[in-house]
Amino acid sequence: MAEFVLRIEGMHCGACLRRVSQALATEGLDVKEVRLGAARIDSHQDPPPVDRALAVIQKAGYRAHLDSTPAHAE
Repeated sequence: MAEFVLRIEGMHCGACLRRVSQALATEGLDVKEVRLGAARIDSHQDPPPVDRALAVIQKAGYRAHLDSTPAHAE
């Protein structure tokens, strides 16, 4: 299973967290964790659906980019 982390700009509160979490879950993405500023997503797909996740977050009203930091470094 591949895991990737997206850095998300503009999330400031619990409502933002819920909005992003629900948007990702609605699109069938396996969200491991969403916290202010980031989302960790597990994927069984190869390659992982990073572009799809970025589009979902943008549609929810936020900007995001792939975090290049190794997942274990968080």
